[in-house]
Amino acid sequence: MNYILKNLLIVIAISLWGCANQTSNNVLKENKHEPNTYVVKNVNVIPMTESNFEVIKNASVVIKGQKIFSINGQTPSNSKVIDGTGKWLIPGLIDMHVHTNADLNFKGNSPTQGATFFMDTQDVMTTYIANGVTTIFELGGRVEHFGQRNEVAKGKVIGPRMAIAAMINGGDTNNGGRTVNNSSDAKQAVRSLKAEGYNFIKAYSDLNIEAFQAVVEEAQKQGLKVVGHIPDAFKGKTEEAFVPNFGLVAHAEEFSKQIRKQEKTKEDAERFAQLSKNNNTWLIPNLIAIVKIKEQVQSLDSISSMEALKYVHPLLQDKWLNSNNYHKHSSSEFLKYLNDLIVFHKEMVVAFKDAGVPMLAGSDAGVSGVVTGFALHDELELLVDAGLTTGEALTSATRLPAKWLEISEKVGTVEVGKYADLLLLDANPLSNIKNTRKINGVFVNGRWLNRDAINKMLSELADWNTLNKEVYKWKNRRKY
Repeated sequence: MNYILKNLLIVIAISLWGCANQTSNNVLKENKHEPNTYVVKNVNVIPMTESNFEVIKNASVVIKGQKIFSINGQTPSNSKVIDGTGKWLIPGLIDMHVHTNADLNFKGNSPTQGATFFMDTQDVMTTYIANGVTTIFELGGRVEHFGQRNEVAKGKVIGPRMAIAAMINGGDTNNGGRTVNNSSDAKQAVRSLKAEGYNFIKAYSDLNIEAFQAVVEEAQKQGLKVVGHIPDAFKGKTEEAFVPNFGLVAHAEEFSKQIRKQEKTKEDAERFAQLSKNNNTWLIPNLIAIVKIKEQVQSLDSISSMEALKYVHPLLQDKWLNSNNYHKHSSSEFLKYLNDLIVFHKEMVVAFKDAGVPMLAGSDAGVSGVVTGFALHDELELLVDAGLTTGEALTSATRLPAKWLEISEKVGTVEVGKYADLLLLDANPLSNIKNTRKINGVFVNGRWLNRDAINKMLSELADWNTLNKEVYKWKNRRKY
């Protein structure tokens, strides 16, 4: 789908452009001196382990340093008590498809030129943490994202763990980025990216068949996992894209665009599910992005009335409202296509579930109208609406993403020895998936943020954005 694909490319580029955003770090400073041993008492634990999906009721969970020290074990005498009565403890959420704002040179290249736009990394990460998203998978990775990850690791920023994938595309090499059009260049690109420190490769839409297959093959040799699009070159022969080590499809739309000009049926969904099953290729359905695009095509009121808009940088607010490419291309045909996609993608969720293909929650955060952190809760609700149980939806944002990212020994479940990335909820998410929004507090790598601290971080971010609304205009972006 050309309109969506082109605009997603624009969004990825926009998400890399930053602007100075200097909200206060008071919450970070205050938390540095808090005790590092906590006990959450009388809490209902949903461990999300494969072998034990049962709720552990009225448990005592001790967090010592960065990790879960005990569950119903001995409580250290110096522990700070958090009352978990009537509350629910789940693993921190994982968003498997994001595009995160980072510093960028907006004005071109020169031998000594650094970035010209700067993002305050805490501001970038606040909406993730405020929503209990403690791990993200960045699918447009570059060196600035490594810098952000280091700021989090140093404790300068309260932010999620970051897995980072580097994108390789094909087509016109003048378009910039990592562009390859033959097997030799594709293999060298993969080797170079491994040397740069990437663990994941994202294959993109304009790769030709030769280059795509070389990317996936070389990535396997180098021990790198591949996520991405099904390149347009495979239309009419989709099965040829499913080669070993093509481990994760980034959108359900990657399948539907393979049959763009034909009616999409339940049988098509089942065929795609079987292709994925046979190749051990997992899926990020990414339902929320198409829903948000459809809303913008219909009316920009969907943006202006959005409660979370105040947490979006003012430059992007202005872009979404006044230079919205989805809305510019509004037509009855486009709307019909998007409606058809929404229906078909629900059928795909059912077909992939029935086929036993693992699905991972990802929001495509950074796309116009898709707000980081908040959108993952939207995605979970859409997954349940499409046919997953609440437990399956939670699994798609906790244990299964950790497994695919190969960090299961660190996060994804509530178990002794795991890092304390945890979400304390005021209501049971197994009863209603919307309860993942009822956040009482978040543990981020063992650091406790209660509701007041979270509200303060969000309030400071919103205030700064509001204060600078007239400073940053999309039409002036080249001047900054």
